[in-house]
Amino acid sequence: MIVGTQAVGRAREIVLGVSIGAVIGLVTALIAGGFVRGVGWIARLSDASLTLGGTIGGHFVSARFGVTLLVAALLLLVVRRVFGIARWNGPADSIYAAHRADNELDLRAGFGSTLAAFISASGGASVGQYGPLVHFGATMGAAIQRWTGARISADVFIGCGVSAAISAGFDAPLAGIIFAHEAVLRHFSLRALAPISISAILAAAAMKYLFPSVHLLTLSEAAPPLHGLIVPLVLAGVLFGMMAIGFMTLLRASARFNQTLGLRPWQSLMVATVLAGMIGAVFPDAMGLGTQVVAQIFQGSWAAEGLFVLVLAKLLVTALCLGFGFFGGVFSPALLIGAASGAILGQAMVALGVTVPGPAMALAGMAAVAAAVVGAPLATVVIVLELTASYEFALLALVAVVVSMVVSSLFFGQSYFDRQLLDRKIDVSRGRGHLRMMQEPVTDHAHDGYLTLRMGDSVTGALAEMRRAHVTEAYCTDADGRLRGKVALLALLAQSGDGLLDHVIEIAPLQIKSDASLLQAIEQASGFVGESIPVVDTETGRLVGIVTEADLFSAYLALETRIRDLEKL
Repeated sequence: MIVGTQAVGRAREIVLGVSIGAVIGLVTALIAGGFVRGVGWIARLSDASLTLGGTIGGHFVSARFGVTLLVAALLLLVVRRVFGIARWNGPADSIYAAHRADNELDLRAGFGSTLAAFISASGGASVGQYGPLVHFGATMGAAIQRWTGARISADVFIGCGVSAAISAGFDAPLAGIIFAHEAVLRHFSLRALAPISISAILAAAAMKYLFPSVHLLTLSEAAPPLHGLIVPLVLAGVLFGMMAIGFMTLLRASARFNQTLGLRPWQSLMVATVLAGMIGAVFPDAMGLGTQVVAQIFQGSWAAEGLFVLVLAKLLVTALCLGFGFFGGVFSPALLIGAASGAILGQAMVALGVTVPGPAMALAGMAAVAAAVVGAPLATVVIVLELTASYEFALLALVAVVVSMVVSSLFFGQSYFDRQLLDRKIDVSRGRGHLRMMQEPVTDHAHDGYLTLRMGDSVTGALAEMRRAHVTEAYCTDADGRLRGKVALLALLAQSGDGLLDHVIEIAPLQIKSDASLLQAIEQASGFVGESIPVVDTETGRLVGIVTEADLFSAYLALETRIRDLEKL
């Protein structure tokens, strides 16, 4: 009977999860489609209506981006004030939320950041669209879980939103499913598979119905044999990994430089507007999402010299935009930088007598750079597979992706988002257990099962008190409850005759501050020998409780059991 009841409850949970996953997929697809189409419509409108500029050296220099970026900057200041956002939220926050015990996401900041990304991209800033959409999907998932009060863990719905965003953005439902598990959840979960899959599938179906469009990639050539390109792809993968490292390092350096300047948000945006506007006037192809430029690269419309300038301009303007106040993703710029770098390398190989089909190296570069930046090698390869409908091209991309990921992980880290979290003292690479032990306060496991004595008490009186309490240790406090020391039974018994505790007290015993985490407490207690460890208030020094080694071990084992059960299901 119990088994039957559990089965019914499990079935209800699955139905509820799938239903909510479907809602998340449809809503995310609607927003993603509106985001992409809206950005494109505004870009076409501004391109047609803004003809400001002049001729310099026989070339027309447009002031379009200076105007559109200024408008976008002013709107971003309004969004920041209306939503009360101090820091834009992105995929790094989604990853962190999926690993936290409370799975909490700031809904106001999440929706406001998505609007900020739309404004930035519409204004022509060199930013990506997929990162903000991923975070919107995650925010939507967390919001629906909160509004429905579903007992299902919020990380499942965060995964639903993430998979729907990738599925809708690339028309790649399989990649969306894998990306949610690989880059965000960081584990495979049967309980999450059904909702995440439904969310991705419905998002792709809704996008095709509501916003029919052509694929990002249209390849007319067949993929070359893999065996003839393994060595070139391995060598190219090293270069792509270095390119990804350079891109991420430049982004971080730009943000740090902005912080060192101490500028106000409006001042940073003005700097970005002026400098990015100047770059856009000379290299307009480096601005915006770059979707059309990527398509042109695969069509072979660019020479190596132009591609080289394009890569430099894209690196610089993206770092300026993201480092100085505009907001958006890094995936789209990484796709362009990777495709252009691969096309340059392909043309160089042809010049050296190595036969490389045009799209092959560009595709490998696009996948390899993007995978290293976002930390999702499998999902990126599956995106290639679903975009090209070519198993052979996916294998070519896989070789370069693997090498690029190895290089990037050795010299930079797992991903750009992981480094963003590390800058905030958050390390998700060590797993949920480690992160949650860092978040769980030791005071949750402290208790008052201890004996307190006063300075000036007699040894005889202390012995009597400890016998009555059946303890081998006691703590001395002053009149205000501040910890003054620790008294051990053996030390009292070693005293000849009566005397004061002042002569046998341990003045500086091992103690744990009240603001310490469970992990910090375990690390402090690793070499401890004794009955208990005092927990004292960080500011006042008052004794607030004690923990024993058994308390810490029990807390650790209970936490590990919860994590294991979560990931097993």
